[in-house]
Order: sequence, then structure tokens, then C-alpha cells
Amino acid sequence: MGLTAENVSFSYPGRERAVLEGVSFSLERGERLGLMAPSGSGKTTLCRILAGYERPAAGRILLDGRPLEEIRGRLPVQMVWQHPEQAVNPRWRMRRVLEEGGQTDPGLIRRLGIREEWLDRFPSELSGGELQRFCIARALGEGTAFILADEMTAMLDLVTQSLIWQVLLEEAKRSGIGILAVSHSEALLERVCTGRIRLSEHFGGGDPAVLTERTEAGGKDGRIWM
Repeated sequence: MGLTAENVSFSYPGRERAVLEGVSFSLERGERLGLMAPSGSGKTTLCRILAGYERPAAGRILLDGRPLEEIRGRLPVQMVWQHPEQAVNPRWRMRRVLEEGGQTDPGLIRRLGIREEWLDRFPSELSGGELQRFCIARALGEGTAFILADEMTAMLDLVTQSLIWQVLLEEAKRSGIGILAVSHSEALLERVCTGRIRLSEHFGGGDPAVLTERTEAGGKDGRIWM
């Protein structure tokens, strides 16, 4: 049992061309799966569907065999976006942003390097790397079973990338959290993932993205150096 996409297709209103068509795969608890695809082929759209932000035009998303739309309250599937400044309320202080995830482990806050004085600041008063640490902590709040990491460290410096991935992998291992990591970097996915899937889009024919392969990756549980 886990997070499953069954024959998922999706089109945006007003567009003739489908973004996704017949995509099926599953992510088990504790598994770290990498997702690769060309730009514009529906990676983020697929993550939005898996996290419940969008409804598929066809097919369905199941969480432990139960349709995602039937689940009430805070979803056990949490998404971490590439641009953290777009994922927080600019009018909230960071303490309130953290509270969206429910009770947060103080040890997690410490390992992410979140300083006490940052809690009373607004998002505009923090750097992108500092903001993303809060987004990770919020996503790892109570009840989280799956993390969808959509290019979450692509815009960050190498030191912050390493810190964030190391903490996330440690927490995932400790709590049995499944991770879907979206990235253009094969080197990153090779380091952090135990398997990979690929969406392929035939640009010349205008076909929607479909799942073309699933392979094993060499991800280890050791320290991550970018």
C-alpha cells in the first residue's frame, strides 16, 4: 500500500493538448523515487495531482487504497515547491507558517538550522534557503507519509542543498516517509533515490507525457555531498 496513480490523464482548460495521459505508478512508504522528464512535460502537474491540488481528467490517485479526494483534514501527502517564496503567506510571520504543519519536532528545527529569531520574521526578511528550511519543516509535520520534492533545492547554494537533502533523508528513514524527488539532475537522483521513473514527451507529434520506464537507482543512506 502507498501512493498510487492509476491511468492518470490531465488537460488544462482551454488547451487542446493533454499534459498527461495514462500515467500509472506507485510510491511505497520509505521508498525514494526520482522523476525525470523534459521541461514542460508535466512533472509539476503530476505532483500537483498527487498532492490533491488538481483533479485528474481521467484515472485516480489512491492513498493506501483509498481515493485521495475522500481524505479530510491535512493530507499525508505534502509538496515542497521549487520557489519557497510562492509557497508561504507573505503576511504571516514564520512561526505561523510552521504551525500550518501541526506540531513540529524541535529536533527537526534544530537540524535544519532554523534560528529562533527567524520565527518572528516575515518571509520577505529571509533568504530563499532560509525560507525553504521552513517549508521542509512544515511539510514534515505530524501525519506526513509522503513528500513530493519538486526541484526543491534547484535554486539554492550547494551547502544549503546538502543540508536540506541530508535532513530530509534522515527524517524519511526514521519515519518511513516516501519521497518523490523531481529533478533534471541525474547525479542528484542517483545519490538520493532508490529508483527512478521517466516521463517522455514526443514534442514533434504533440503527444502528452506518458510514463516510459522505471529503473533502479543507487541511492545510499549515507551523507549527501552535492
